[in-house]
Amino acid sequence: MANHFSALKRARQTEKRTAQNRQSTSQLRTSLRSMRESLEKGDKAAAGQVYRETVSALDKAIKKGVLHENTGSRYKSRLSARLNALK
Repeated sequence: MANHFSALKRARQTEKRTAQNRQSTSQLRTSLRSMRESLEKGDKAAAGQVYRETVSALDKAIKKGVLHENTGSRYKSRLSARLNALK
């Protein structure tokens, strides 16, 4: 256990930050799962709406530092390619 004041404060901050990152990551995973499910159903209009929400979630995760910018771009690119492949 930490003994110094600064180390105790760092431990508190780490707990808070870890909880926020977990929540953000969980929301992102849920968003990606719903996007993949809508792509499997094959309804392009509904998938387009879910795609916009998913891209928004990805951008928020990038802004919060949960995802690297290149990783988010890769996700968006692959999802848009799958969306455009729907007929």
